[in-house]
Amino acid sequence: MLLLENGDKGNEDKDCALSPEDLSEMLAAGTKEVHEKAENTQFVKDFLRGRIRKELFKLGAVALYYTYTAMEEEIERNKEHPQFAPLYFPVELHRHEALARDLEYFYGPEWSNRITCSKATQSYVDRIHQVGREDPVLLVAHAYTRYMGDLSGGQVLKKVAQRALKLPPTGEGLEFYQFDGIHSAKAFKQLYRSRMNELELDMETKKKLVEEAVKAFHFNMEVFEELEEIGKTIQEDVLDAGMPVHGAMDGDISKCPYYAAKMAASGGTAYMCQMAMAVLRHPTGQVLFATWFAALAGLAAWYLM
Repeated sequence: MLLLENGDKGNEDKDCALSPEDLSEMLAAGTKEVHEKAENTQFVKDFLRGRIRKELFKLGAVALYYTYTAMEEEIERNKEHPQFAPLYFPVELHRHEALARDLEYFYGPEWSNRITCSKATQSYVDRIHQVGREDPVLLVAHAYTRYMGDLSGGQVLKKVAQRALKLPPTGEGLEFYQFDGIHSAKAFKQLYRSRMNELELDMETKKKLVEEAVKAFHFNMEVFEELEEIGKTIQEDVLDAGMPVHGAMDGDISKCPYYAAKMAASGGTAYMCQMAMAVLRHPTGQVLFATWFAALAGLAAWYLM
């Protein structure tokens, strides 16, 4: 449920010269390594491949609900704090109400009585409340990590989940990813980064924010790992969206991906094009293409922030 912030930095750089000491630059550089680790957790890799178990997807939404409820409670508490107030965008960004509607879709009208906060999520929630009470400026790191990711890689995750889980095209169950108050994600992310860079912070505070953002990534990874462990106890309810393997070809060897690879390796360019078109006509091939594109978009995006 987390394909973290990537943005459109390349275009932004043409409009304004950023300094290595700008907060947005420090956060991007300081979290690059841990971001790569987060996106290489098995849970995220399976998600991008379209291997999504509905029960795990629902539990992921529960974790997000508790996380965003805590974060937005602390943001409301500190909305006038001078080192956070410029980043207060409740109409545009706040997610806990959208997540509540998603949970009602998945769990029914009594959803609030059917969910509990997991151990890993509770640790994340406790940290958010702690910084909100003791050092509110650190909320900037948590808001940056979550909201910017939702506006970037989160959008491709929405498409993967909608197709793999056969969710309604009208958006039920995926309202978390829908930002009705934002007309241009690119423009808003540029505004948000600009506001971050204009905060009156000394270098020591900026370094603390980078450290806190790294912690936020680790909390997210712990949630992913927890979901992965839970997944081992849940019966598979969504088949792999990958292509068929040997033995499931119905006698047609051209359907076999290994045969296609052999033909491509031997220089069969025309055959490669023919196979590509055949794959895109097949539903599972469409899922593969969508997840492949999502993976490229997600991995490229953060580095362009």
